[in-house]
Amino acid sequence: MSFPIADPAALEEGTLRVTPLGGLGEIGRNMTMFEFAGKILIVDCGVLFPEEHQPGVDLILPDFEPIKNRLDDIVGVVLTHGHEDHIGAVPYLLRLKSDIPLIGSGLTLALVEAKLKEHRIKAFTLTVKEGQREQVGPFDLEFVAVNHSIPDALAVAIRTPAGMVLATGDFKMDQLPLDGRITDLRAFSRLGEEGVDLFLVDSTNADVPGFTPTERSIGPVLDQVIGKAPRRVIVASFSSHVHRVQQVLDAAAAHGRRVALLGRSMLRNMTIAEDLGYLKVPEGLLIDYKKARDLPDDQIVYMSTGSQGEPMAVLSRMANLDHAIEPGPGDTVILASSLIPGNENAVYRVIDGLTKLGANVVHKANAKVHVSGHAAAGELIYCYNILKPKNVLPVHGEYRHLMANARLAQDTGIPAERTFIGSNGTVIDLNDGEARVVGQLDLGFVYVDGSTVGEITDADLKDRRILGEEGFVSVIVVVDAGTGRIISGPEIHARGIAEDDSVFDDVVPKIIAALKEASGNGVHDTHALSQVVRRTIGRWVNQKLRRRPMIVPLVIEA
Repeated sequence: MSFPIADPAALEEGTLRVTPLGGLGEIGRNMTMFEFAGKILIVDCGVLFPEEHQPGVDLILPDFEPIKNRLDDIVGVVLTHGHEDHIGAVPYLLRLKSDIPLIGSGLTLALVEAKLKEHRIKAFTLTVKEGQREQVGPFDLEFVAVNHSIPDALAVAIRTPAGMVLATGDFKMDQLPLDGRITDLRAFSRLGEEGVDLFLVDSTNADVPGFTPTERSIGPVLDQVIGKAPRRVIVASFSSHVHRVQQVLDAAAAHGRRVALLGRSMLRNMTIAEDLGYLKVPEGLLIDYKKARDLPDDQIVYMSTGSQGEPMAVLSRMANLDHAIEPGPGDTVILASSLIPGNENAVYRVIDGLTKLGANVVHKANAKVHVSGHAAAGELIYCYNILKPKNVLPVHGEYRHLMANARLAQDTGIPAERTFIGSNGTVIDLNDGEARVVGQLDLGFVYVDGSTVGEITDADLKDRRILGEEGFVSVIVVVDAGTGRIISGPEIHARGIAEDDSVFDDVVPKIIAALKEASGNGVHDTHALSQVVRRTIGRWVNQKLRRRPMIVPLVIEA
């Protein structure tokens, strides 16, 4: 639901203000701001990956505008877990103020610190674990173990005199997790008895009935596929999915294969996970990929990035024969991940490319090689019944996910007026168990494009799409500075249009006539004359060629 743009009134004393800056209506950019007694706590600071209609963009950040002038008021950033959609924007926030404290579990902070090192930022960190309570400014924080597709994930209970908020982060209720660390339902029950005034809950799988399958169910499938593979095996997964990598390592070891890690983020993250004890690597199992090429094909597994079809990731480069490892007949490629909404076309292009090369591609649609890290409807209902929250704000999901989550909350007896379907920038005030929407901030996308941050606009992206889809036409005309008479041109050049440039011969007289008419009416400004050229050729191209290319007219005085 989009609320009318309206700045909220000044925060009343004793009231907690909650403002999602990202993560609502999208899968990514997760970031929520909590304000109480003049101080700000942030939970998560992630990125969103661009879709096809955002060409050239590397990453999309939350809009930091509401906090840019209040950086000194930020008492900390709680990071629920180490996935990019929750930690990826931290370096860009710390560019604004490098000493904002980061709070999270050991693995989460290790992954963040490695990322910050690449940006040459030294972080101030506080390592916490489940069951721990910390007073951070006016916020009393309690951390709760939750199960997800990365170890060491935490939910956070935020206590203030205005009430208690429970933010789950990403979670599910795997009762047989690989690391034995389950979502702490006893803590959830205790918090429910105390009284949860506002529940911020993961919505990604709210429209999926039942319960998410266990991670353990994937192990036997991977073992079977790797065991039967006649030649090389290439497994693509998220670079932070420690549990999935562990299962691949175990299956490879069981079948006498060695494993080479491919992709900078995969190498970095798994080195950190092994150093901290979250990844158990049998002695001698890992091998450098350059040396792996000397092994027999049936003795190697490559563990790579690129499961979402990212064009510069390892798997896409393999599919395009732009990598040292070139898949071919008899090779087995396993995509051990789910599809993030918006990535479907890119992923299927990679699958098609690998299939054309002769590889046997195994993915979630034809084998059980991945389970989600997010709670399905049955698990969410279970949580609502345990917690019995007074108010609910579904987060982390596209609109359909938020709506489905809200319906589940209402099915368990939470009144519709206490269930908020917000968007990024929706401002909710909480006091004495009552939550209400008090404003809607006007937030936008912040694009990382090469070395620039926030410089690229939606208008720039529109121009890029036009260039990619409709082509480009330039028109150069030289006119006499005194009389406006045409000295040279119009000279027309086109790119990305199938017809030869000679097709524009028909429009040249129309441009000349339009310029003469404008000059006769006293128009001599080169910018105004350029617009005359643009309108004239634009109408003609649209009518004659049925296209809307980018038109760049240039009128020069001589």
